[in-house]
Amino acid sequence: NSYVAQDQRWGLDGRDSGIYVLPPRERNDGFGLYLGTADAITQNIDFIDQMNPENVLILSGDHIYKMDYAKMLECHLNNKALATIGVLEVSLEEASRFGIMNVDEDDVIIEFEEKPEKPKSNLASMGIYIFEWPTLRKTLLADKKNEKSNHDFGKDIIPEYIRSNKKLHAYRFKGYWKDVGTIDSLWEANMDLLNRNSGIDVMDTNWKIFTEDTTLPPHTVGPYAKIKQSLLNQGSQIFGEVEDSVIFQNVLVEAGAVVKDSVISANCIIKKGAIIKNAILMEDCILNEAKTYGGKSKKNIVLITPEDEGVIVNE
Repeated sequence: NSYVAQDQRWGLDGRDSGIYVLPPRERNDGFGLYLGTADAITQNIDFIDQMNPENVLILSGDHIYKMDYAKMLECHLNNKALATIGVLEVSLEEASRFGIMNVDEDDVIIEFEEKPEKPKSNLASMGIYIFEWPTLRKTLLADKKNEKSNHDFGKDIIPEYIRSNKKLHAYRFKGYWKDVGTIDSLWEANMDLLNRNSGIDVMDTNWKIFTEDTTLPPHTVGPYAKIKQSLLNQGSQIFGEVEDSVIFQNVLVEAGAVVKDSVISANCIIKKGAIIKNAILMEDCILNEAKTYGGKSKKNIVLITPEDEGVIVNE
């Protein structure tokens, strides 16, 4: 949250812009959690009301994609919808993993199915919504009073819109999109950075991806190091072997160490004799033992933390 909230880094610190991190409200029994995705909006209705918006754009924080939201808003307004939902065409084999939107010939949403065993459509919800605010506000307040509700957009709010015949429109998105809410999907997204044909290109000069820069020297590659199909960040020092991996800033891979099919977070050290495969290594870790860490295959990705055997904290 503190990383995202530094609005000056993203050029959002002007008079009519800003980034605000809004934690759950304090209750009689202390600070709680948001009860669901919709509850995160319900608890902050007063904040949104200050802006007096006609429409609100609601996004998930664990997705990776590039989208021009202005085009989605244009679709929303042109179709005079009360809600517009971003959808992505997936294979029918994958469809059972997603919330699926069934639409008519005009892309009006007529049915929503949450991870159906036998999907009728291949239009997967991306968790990107534009709502007409007064209608959403009224729906959220009613949902708040429903003790049986999960207070979730997918499970409660969208179905309620359909039940009450509120106009929902699908916005078809074409391009790269990845939900990184699991260890496997986060690893896959990092591996996609190594594939120019994956749809996400960090070298794209037409639509740059901005992030915080670090004041570190360029990466160093030793005379006997072996590097294949990998990304190296500033301050990293590679003296061992790195293959099909993403190396974050200030990482040291000693001579005799091997990194394959892995994501190595910032400030880590891979000691001589250590081998790491099919893994995500959390930041500030030292792999201190001459053994193999990680999963047995790319279908078994392992998150390695300081609590794991043979790992110590890089202080």
